[in-house]
Amino acid sequence: MKNVMKKWNSISLVLRIICGLIIGIILGLVIPKVTVIALLGDLFVGALKAIAPLLVFFLVMSSLAHMGQGQKTNMGFIVMLYMLGNVMSALVSVIACKLFPVTLTLAEAAGEDMAPPSGVGEVLKNLLMNVVSNPVGSIVDANYIGILAWACIFGVALKCASDSTKLLLDDFSSAISTAVKWVISFAPFGIMGLIFNVISTSGLSALLSYGRLILVLVGSMAFVALVMNPIIVFLCIRKNPYPLVFKCLTKSFITAFFTRSSAANIPVNMELCKELGLDEEQYSISIPLGATINMAGAAITISVMALSAANTLDISVDFGTALILCVLSALSAAGASGVAGGSLLLIPMACSLFGIPSEVAMQVVGVGFIIGVIQDSCETGLNSSTDVLFTAAAEFRDRRLHPEYYAAKKKAE
Repeated sequence: MKNVMKKWNSISLVLRIICGLIIGIILGLVIPKVTVIALLGDLFVGALKAIAPLLVFFLVMSSLAHMGQGQKTNMGFIVMLYMLGNVMSALVSVIACKLFPVTLTLAEAAGEDMAPPSGVGEVLKNLLMNVVSNPVGSIVDANYIGILAWACIFGVALKCASDSTKLLLDDFSSAISTAVKWVISFAPFGIMGLIFNVISTSGLSALLSYGRLILVLVGSMAFVALVMNPIIVFLCIRKNPYPLVFKCLTKSFITAFFTRSSAANIPVNMELCKELGLDEEQYSISIPLGATINMAGAAITISVMALSAANTLDISVDFGTALILCVLSALSAAGASGVAGGSLLLIPMACSLFGIPSEVAMQVVGVGFIIGVIQDSCETGLNSSTDVLFTAAAEFRDRRLHPEYYAAKKKAE
């Protein structure tokens, strides 16, 4: 058994995940009623979601406690890339809707218990209130804005702590990182359970009537992932961006696609950043921050669904209004994780820009839930993989501009 496990672990994680994916599809088609297989997926996602808040809290706190005076940081540039990605993704989706207009067969309203935010102000208010949330409650509820805020506060406060205290923080961080590796090693079985659940319960027949809408959504996300993001990365690193782009897609997109949770993919992204040789003091902050505000996929979903609703009601949208929609989608997408229901419940806010009644807008949300199996998976995959991509691009750019700093830092280590 030990030799079998050793042989299994020697195989590339991506190949193991693909094996789990294939087996999950086969089992979903052959024995769809054996629902216990889906439990593997629930356990995997549950474990990732459970460990991620602790990982973020201790890594950020430890990194800041050890950060020296005057040490360089790329956080400002990384946040700029996140917001640029949101706006450009929304613009791509607007152009896609102009080239390939979509009309909807409106479904029933998503539910009376779902109350969409009244505007960007409410979204930003929710975001700010999460900052001052109880630190213990933030960890329990996986509120990453609150976790980041308090970890930064405690980390700065612990700069003056004794070396033994800082060493204890390092030990906690290392222990949690090891636990994360153990959880990630079970990814093939978790993916198998997740894809089995999708195939056995949802199937693809319910999605056929919304094929054009799905194509526009997924096509826009694919264009962002394979064309727009590489252009942004090239401008940063000034060399072929595709090796880095494809590494992020294969290592991060796949797990995020099936877990459908940016928060659950934080440990996976941190492992990838470590593999890329990035600075832990920076990615330990930028990755969880990206899981909250880097929402290119959400910006695409909000824009496409709102414009599709406008087309359905024969509402003409001029270019100026479309640009306003881009900015609105980018800002609201950055706060999507702070709103119950994610990006779908921000659709009515975008629809209000065109004077679409909330009753109709909530029916559009209902359509979003129908196609959520594909839409939400692709959206999460794009969001999460871009977190690593932009973090790496920012650091590689800084290494290109300041080689002497990084050479001195490496020598000191």
